[in-house]
Amino acid sequence: MTKVIGLTGGIATGKSTVSQYLRTKGLKIIDADIVARQVVEPGTKGLALIQEAFGKEVINPDGSLNRAQLGKVVFADSQARQKLNQILHPLIFRTILGRFEELKAQRCPVVVLDIPLLFETGWEQRCDLTWVVACSPQQQLTRLMARDHLDQAAAQARIAAQYPLTEKMARADVVLMNDNNQSGLYHQVDQALAKLS
Repeated sequence: MTKVIGLTGGIATGKSTVSQYLRTKGLKIIDADIVARQVVEPGTKGLALIQEAFGKEVINPDGSLNRAQLGKVVFADSQARQKLNQILHPLIFRTILGRFEELKAQRCPVVVLDIPLLFETGWEQRCDLTWVVACSPQQQLTRLMARDHLDQAAAQARIAAQYPLTEKMARADVVLMNDNNQSGLYHQVDQALAKLS
């Protein structure tokens, strides 16, 4: 029987750090962000649909997706963001489901679904447990500005465009606080894993 952990968090709260740590522990991870990149590679249906919806200006000269340009469009316009989600979500989730079924067939004891939009898309219903990686609002803002080279207004707009972190925390089975240091975060992950067995 495969146990399914749904891993999520807010933008720049440290979800990827937790995901990488779980990988070092030998857990099987299905990363929605990686899948999202794969479904828009040159030559894919996903990229063709994006070009059709948003025009040639979101495509680089080499035929790849211009993520920065697309990001500017969708973070400034909620209808554009909704349109992008309608294109990508079915492709992403079909791929995730296929990988999940493969791992289940291999009798993997634990599979981690690393999905930023876990609650927003209803995927938590497929999970035995949900883990949310969180930090203070100030730390989230500071990290996002540093990570993506954004000014405060742009960073706040990206955070505001997401499902509130406090809501995710309220719905989670496990909240991993990433405010202090990495070893403290890893200790929380180890404790949560210990409770699985």
